[in-house]
Amino acid sequence: MRLILKTCEVRSWRASDLDALVRYADNRNIWIHLRDRFPHPYTARDGREFIKGDVERVSAEIGYWLAEPFWRRGIATEALVATTGYAAGEHGLTRVYALPFASNTASCRVLEKAGYQLEGRLRRSAIKNGSVIDQLQYAFNP
Repeated sequence: MRLILKTCEVRSWRASDLDALVRYADNRNIWIHLRDRFPHPYTARDGREFIKGDVERVSAEIGYWLAEPFWRRGIATEALVATTGYAAGEHGLTRVYALPFASNTASCRVLEKAGYQLEGRLRRSAIKNGSVIDQLQYAFNP
């Protein structure tokens, strides 16, 4: 997959991306907003495992993160819009959903700007950094 956008390029991972992936993923400010299966600290081994297979699975759930130096530039919104359209079109999805932590207001705003609708609050449905927290369920129906 390769989508050339105004503010960024969204494409499939390459083995040559490993160093940049580890550099940006090994960040507590990223980790705090993601599921525990996203490791912290983030090592080269984690990056190799992710590049090897994770992005090839077909799923209706979408997740994303953006390296902190690139926050607040509209990049995540543009990439989410394009990726959602691509996933829905290429895989015939009738629903794409996301489950951000309720405290992650920036990610919720990205979803809303990308056309996702808030469906509900999943109270006390996750644990992160030792705290039981709420998640919000957003969905996009192409």
